[in-house]
Amino acid sequence: MNASQQDRSIYETAIEDRISFIQKIIYGLGSLCNNLLAASLGCMAIVLNLGLGMNPALIGAIMSLSRLTDALTDPIMGYVSDHTRSRWGRRRPYIFSGAILAGLIFALMWQIPSGHSERFYFWVFLIGTNIFYIAYTIFATPFIALGYELTPDYHERTRLMGFSNFIGQFAWMAVPWFYAIMENDRLFDNSVQGAKGLAIAVGAIVVVVGALPAIFFKERYQSIVQREEKGKVFRGLLTNITEFFKSFLITIRFRPFLKLCAATFLVFNGFMMVSGFGSYVIIYYLYGGNKDLGATLMGWFGTVSSICTFCVIALITWLSTKIGKRKAFFVSTSISIVGYALKWFCYNPAKPLMLLIPAPLIAFGLGGLFTLVGAMMADVCDLDELENGHRREGMFGAIYWWVVKLGMALAFALSGYLLNATGFDVALGNAQAPKTLLLLRAFDVGIPIVASALAIWAIASYKITEAKAHSIRQELELRRGKAAA
Repeated sequence: MNASQQDRSIYETAIEDRISFIQKIIYGLGSLCNNLLAASLGCMAIVLNLGLGMNPALIGAIMSLSRLTDALTDPIMGYVSDHTRSRWGRRRPYIFSGAILAGLIFALMWQIPSGHSERFYFWVFLIGTNIFYIAYTIFATPFIALGYELTPDYHERTRLMGFSNFIGQFAWMAVPWFYAIMENDRLFDNSVQGAKGLAIAVGAIVVVVGALPAIFFKERYQSIVQREEKGKVFRGLLTNITEFFKSFLITIRFRPFLKLCAATFLVFNGFMMVSGFGSYVIIYYLYGGNKDLGATLMGWFGTVSSICTFCVIALITWLSTKIGKRKAFFVSTSISIVGYALKWFCYNPAKPLMLLIPAPLIAFGLGGLFTLVGAMMADVCDLDELENGHRREGMFGAIYWWVVKLGMALAFALSGYLLNATGFDVALGNAQAPKTLLLLRAFDVGIPIVASALAIWAIASYKITEAKAHSIRQELELRRGKAAA
């Protein structure tokens, strides 16, 4: 047996490190709720403009400010989760209560009467979204941290994240149809009424399904954390504040972690900044202002993208076990860049369905990103424990999404101003200026291409290979064995 074959046999996933099929489904259902909450608000926000007539800049401000609140509460929740000691664990109590709160609040915040002023809607939705994101953080931050600690195996982590991303993708398949559902005259009188009914359905799913991971999982590192926290139960407020900032600073200085943050920030927020632009291009460039036809094509584009993402997740999960997570990231992100470039040529008013052609290639961007980076984050948590002596999945997951959400806050704020910069005016209907339609397409295609290219550059120096990850695990297990003895 040669050296490479011997290493491969050493790195085979042990039976005790495998996550059962049922457990993967349950964690995937949690991801479904997580994605549903994350995607629904942004998708349904178009009703504020097209249904209630709000200025896009004000909508962007609502999304930006609420995301800023969300980002600020994430590290706090991560620290609280990491240092919680209860008979149910560090994560599960928050996952259970957070799912219920987030689902209920989401359903309630859209039950708003029509016929009020723009200022009224601005303040109601600003307050409502801020409260919602606090509840969402209580659920999402411990849930993400739980995924990082479910297995210590390098490849099983990728399989878990691939499985989780696969099931969670059903949310992204459904969300593109939300506008078509809200605009459906047979179901609702108008899109505002549609938003009310749809919000209740989303909230009910989150309440029922989102709590399942808290019920059916056990936490792997609970005993290790209890040893770390021994004698620290009664820390005062000042001590906790000091420890929080110490943990925060250690995390944001950890170079492998920062590379993953940068890559996700660029790929995801490059997509989010112009996520609404495609809708405007479809409605006003491809269909001359016909909202019904535009909504249908938006739904089909999202559905095709989601179906293709299922295939992408399976392919990238397999590919990463062959060439490593970093190289698999290069492949998936590069393919998405080709897809975005092709999109420019497929915006054809004479043949609108051509827009479906680049959808499979674009799907490689986010499909590969969240499958690979989630697994890489778990490896980073191990390296942090080796170098700093603590399990801090909650803080890493929280600050990871804190960085992403700060970018989202910026992206949402800029998106409104970018839309205004194109000269778009909802009152003009199908009489938008040619320059407006050109700029809409240019932003929709160009921004994700540039952001994705920068993400490849950012991840090029990420150094945790499969061999490195196994070496880290061996050292940790040796240390833990000595500590337990």
